[in-house]
Amino acid sequence: MTKNINDNYTTFAAKYDRLFDSDMYQDWLSYVTQYTAPTNVLDLGGGAGRLGVLLAEHQYQVTVLDLSPDMLSLAQTHASHANVDLTLLQADMREFSDWSTTYPLIVSFADALNYLPNIDDLEAALIQVFDHLTDGGMFLFDVITPYQINVGYDNYYYNNDDDPENILMWTSFAGDEMNSVDHDLKFFVYDETIDGFKIMREIHHEQTYSLATYEQLLAKVGFQNIEVSADFGRDDIQEDTTRWFFKAVKP
Repeated sequence: MTKNINDNYTTFAAKYDRLFDSDMYQDWLSYVTQYTAPTNVLDLGGGAGRLGVLLAEHQYQVTVLDLSPDMLSLAQTHASHANVDLTLLQADMREFSDWSTTYPLIVSFADALNYLPNIDDLEAALIQVFDHLTDGGMFLFDVITPYQINVGYDNYYYNNDDDPENILMWTSFAGDEMNSVDHDLKFFVYDETIDGFKIMREIHHEQTYSLATYEQLLAKVGFQNIEVSADFGRDDIQEDTTRWFFKAVKP
């Protein structure tokens, strides 16, 4: 199990945790519960455990896997506040073969797979998912689409100074690889010792691929009954779909 690796979120895990709209986690919860009943589930790249807590509140037995110890620490905090239990696993989603537990359900949302640097890393992660599913087990995940990267993030910027404790500047620009984007995130944190703000800055790289590439990789690894939808499983995909939702089964 890979540990002691520098990960993206070490310096500002708590700040990053606040970026996602809480309503999206309710939508991810609905997507999972529409296809499954409460069971043992592995949340791959589950970060601060927001979805894991919601699943645990709905009687799922949840393991949250993430590379970042800071994110897992937040997951423990969120679980304690919600009075639910989470199993926390610090590991690299591309290689956690020494974790022998298998699951009838594995999920991965919120761009987790898009943060893998290249297609070989994506295939490695899919192999790990396949190997950690029980026979007949289901993999539910989403990824952002090339449309989102090339149109939605084209010249994208977002500034928020409404909350003096969480001032953010977010700009996005095209990455060097096809269908990739780099997000420049700057948080301004007040420091009373200097009576001013310090900047916490990171660049986050996201990569996606064509729909056919995802489908081919899933089939190559061994998945069957692959279904793709949009809008948290509510709609069919279109040319301007920003996020694909996948359901795949291990035979």
